[in-house]
Amino acid sequence: MNFLKYYKEAVCVIKDRDPAMKKNIEAILYPSFWAIYHYRRAHRMHLKGKVFKARKISQRTAKRTGIEIHPAAEIGKGLFIDHGHGVVIGETTIIGDNVTLYQGVTLGGTGKEKGKRHPTIGDNVMIGAGAKVLGSFTIGENSKVAAGSVVLEEVPPNSTVVGVPGIVVKQDDVRIPHNDLDQVHIPHPVQNELKRLSNEIELLKKNIQ
Repeated sequence: MNFLKYYKEAVCVIKDRDPAMKKNIEAILYPSFWAIYHYRRAHRMHLKGKVFKARKISQRTAKRTGIEIHPAAEIGKGLFIDHGHGVVIGETTIIGDNVTLYQGVTLGGTGKEKGKRHPTIGDNVMIGAGAKVLGSFTIGENSKVAAGSVVLEEVPPNSTVVGVPGIVVKQDDVRIPHNDLDQVHIPHPVQNELKRLSNEIELLKKNIQ
């Protein structure tokens, strides 16, 4: 893999999604910069049947960066892993283009499946800190998974997922801009309904009085 080409692409991705980056050279200080670079190397080896060498690269990289990416995973362009420690991407995971993951994210299996055991993540998806996506299903494009959520089933495109287990909230059919990757202030349908009922009860109490 051409390092200079990778560096230029990584700089563009990081600058687009992390306001903390002030100078281009800072890209090499990001754990995800090296984790993704070495994943690309290991993935090429894996495709050539050099499985042991590929796993050796990925495990060594995991120790150095805190990010574990199986070399057999399929990852598109523009992946950004912010901070990154504790991120795990399983063997049969498929990730589309321009996906953003935060620290502590697991794209894993349930232990019950065989073959395709890990999730497929569509283009332009954001998965918040500490979120777990477990199983062989798809997170549709342009979707958000809130921090700390546990997702165990299919998510339609253009959706927001919150809670444990994850609850889907449908969004407008628009691409999520990178400068709006808010992983915390996300509407929760159950909380919103409880608040509505609480307000209604208070209003009834006032009317009775």
